[in-house]
Amino acid sequence: SCLLRLHKNVPRHEPSSSQVTRSMERGAPPPGGMGSSTLDRPLSLIGFEYLHISPEKVTGRLEITERCCQPWDVMHGGVSAMVAEGTASMGAYVSSGFARVAGAQLSINHLRPASLGDSLLAEASPLHAGRTIQVWEVKLWKVGSSDPGNRTLMSASKVTLVCGRHRQGDNNAYEQVVKRFAKL
Repeated sequence: SCLLRLHKNVPRHEPSSSQVTRSMERGAPPPGGMGSSTLDRPLSLIGFEYLHISPEKVTGRLEITERCCQPWDVMHGGVSAMVAEGTASMGAYVSSGFARVAGAQLSINHLRPASLGDSLLAEASPLHAGRTIQVWEVKLWKVGSSDPGNRTLMSASKVTLVCGRHRQGDNNAYEQVVKRFAKL
C-alpha cells in the first residue's frame, strides 16, 4: 500500500520520527506540513494533498502538472490508481484502529481524461470495513476552477485491503501524525 512508514534512517530532506513527535509535542504541525510527505511520500511526489481523513471518508486534491502527465498532456492512468490506493489505504488505516494495512486488489474505470492544469478532488469511502478485509470506493472528480460545485466524474475505483497485518518497526510517530491531521 501507499502508507508511509517512518524509519530511523530517513533521507535528510524527510523529517525523522523524533522530529515529528517533538514538533507535535510543541503543538506545531509536523515538518513539511500536512498533506506533504509527512502523510504519504508517493502521493506527495505528485503534489497530492489530503483535505480530510476519518474512518468514514478520506478526501484530497491534486493539481495536474507535467509530473502527472503522459507526453500528450493527459494524466497517466497510473496516477489515478496511485491516488485511489493511497486514499483507500489511509482510510482503512484509520478505520482499522491504526493497524497495518496492505492493498490486495485494485480495479479502476477511467471514464474521462484529465488534462494538464485540471484540478481533481479524490473522495474515498468504505463499502465494507471489516476487521481483516476492507473494501473502499474511490472517485476522482474533475472540479471547475470558477465553481467548485461543478464537477465531472473522471474515474471510479474499488480497492480491497487486508488489515491487521503484523507491524514492522515503530509506527507510533506516524500514527500520531495521522491522528493529529484527522483530529482524532
